[in-house]
Amino acid sequence: MAFRQAGARPVSDTLLLFLTLDWLARFAIFAVIIFSRPAVGAQGWLALVLVFPIPAILVVLWAFRPLATARRRARFAEARRQLKIARRQILMSQHCSPPQLPAHLVRAAQLIERVNLFPAVGGNNIEALADYQEVIDRLVADIGTARHHVHLTTYIFSDDAVGNQIIAALVAAASRGIECRVLIDALGSYWWSRRIIRKLRSCGITVRRALPVSLTNMEALRPDLRNHRKLAVIDGRLGYIGSQNVISAELPGGQRSKEFVVRVNGPVVLQMQALFANDWFLESGDLLSDGALFPHERSAGAARAQLVAGGPEYRRSVIRLLLDALVHTVEHRLVITTPYFVPDEALLLALEGAAARGVEVCLILPKKGDHRLVDLAQRSFFDRMLEAGIDIHLYHRGFLHAKHVSVDDDLVLVGSMNIDLRSLELNGEAGLLIYDQDTVARLREEEARNIAGSERLVRAEWNARPALARAAENAARLFSPLL
Repeated sequence: MAFRQAGARPVSDTLLLFLTLDWLARFAIFAVIIFSRPAVGAQGWLALVLVFPIPAILVVLWAFRPLATARRRARFAEARRQLKIARRQILMSQHCSPPQLPAHLVRAAQLIERVNLFPAVGGNNIEALADYQEVIDRLVADIGTARHHVHLTTYIFSDDAVGNQIIAALVAAASRGIECRVLIDALGSYWWSRRIIRKLRSCGITVRRALPVSLTNMEALRPDLRNHRKLAVIDGRLGYIGSQNVISAELPGGQRSKEFVVRVNGPVVLQMQALFANDWFLESGDLLSDGALFPHERSAGAARAQLVAGGPEYRRSVIRLLLDALVHTVEHRLVITTPYFVPDEALLLALEGAAARGVEVCLILPKKGDHRLVDLAQRSFFDRMLEAGIDIHLYHRGFLHAKHVSVDDDLVLVGSMNIDLRSLELNGEAGLLIYDQDTVARLREEEARNIAGSERLVRAEWNARPALARAAENAARLFSPLL
């Protein structure tokens, strides 16, 4: 059917559709420019609109909703108030007194305390776990010794052998009267969530989906906002935090996932507990205020540590600020291990500056990742890093999914965060900042093993790669803010 005005030529349906889509694309571009947070994210969205205009229009209209609904923003405010209460409760313990830190580390500790509310605390015992199955076995054993409660947050909870091993441990604990709570990301665990939830709830275990997504329900949250945290808390005295999900290590294509987790005993576990309680309240509306959740345990060791948490509920991008502070703090050696390295300009400049002032900067990345587009975008930064004198090692003994940063001999950051805009700005992430030379030494050993299983990138050889590969990498880089 053609649209006609008096005295005018008919406008074809095709032309009318074209004009409508053209104006919708203009609107989408306008929305991208004024609503992108951070502004660098506009680059990826604009590339998406220009290359795939019709599907991009729908995605932009859906994704550029507020970061949170009015109800969730109200919960953010209440959760912040509850975190302050938890902080006071935790600090009442004589074992949570802030430790003395070297002068050059004080600023990083103060930064985290101002944003996340929790200070560095001493008295912790920290074990580094790099064997995939050992992490599962130790967690199962610790769940088996639980006396009061087990709390678990994971991005992926798979219905496979590993997932069922954890389920069996939780079911056994629940049968002994232990309160078990499980929080799984709605999108990360999408393919298995119904089966997992059915299995857990049938045995009296409370489970919640984090950040539910819906095409039709505007109260549901945006799909790009995820709870990417991986942590477990047992009786408020034992904790696990790191990169490992509840899923088999075996990946499609024959690769095996390489992870890194720390098992923690001591006062800093109470900070992990407070973060879990915060997430639980945001998803369920239930306050976890039982005093038994925050026991005043005795000192378990000598390590100093501090929880780091980032996500849409925080006004500032604390992980981005922390990485920037660490890069400017390092004096001798900085090693970054991450599966996804898609940094923004500020972090690139900071790394180049560190290398220029004589710091040994080393990146350990997977040779073959699990997302082709991310692989290409990541490689587009290698020219610049190599030119700055930064060492790049590509791990080839499996898929390197571990996420940790070591700074000189003083400090390590271990957790769930990647070096990309999604982790730095959008995802809920959790990590542990550990001020302990023994832990640094153990992490250095793990870094050495990872480097031994890698090939070092040589600048001359890298520069000789085909022009087509360069073009693909640069094209993928346009979308890097969305990856």
